[in-house]
Amino acid sequence: MTVFDTNAVLRYILQDDEKMADVVEDHLKQGDSFIPTEVIAEVVYVLSGVYQVPRQEITAVISGVLMEDVSVTNAAVIIKGLETFATTTLDFVDCLMVGYQYDGNMVFTFDKKLKKMLEKLSAGQAN
Repeated sequence: MTVFDTNAVLRYILQDDEKMADVVEDHLKQGDSFIPTEVIAEVVYVLSGVYQVPRQEITAVISGVLMEDVSVTNAAVIIKGLETFATTTLDFVDCLMVGYQYDGNMVFTFDKKLKKMLEKLSAGQAN
């Protein structure tokens, strides 16, 4: 299995170093690839903070990467987290927490914005 780090995923997404992007693509094509949730979170953070990429575009591009033959931990949580990230102002880690609740877990928080979103989800009103 090949486990990709943040820099590798960013090179592939941004295509800012053609050689590196090609190497990542070659490894992805070989299959048996894994991107940890922590890496996805850091990629979202870098794309939104450093590169000022809009939320909807981040969601689309990361979803596209996940459509490759890539394994992730808690795919349903990540997908719901990305969907939530595209349509709210919550930070991505909070969006993952929404994903965890959507996946049937109870999330405990003191964060008012997150708590409000979780309550909407429980009432069937979120996303």
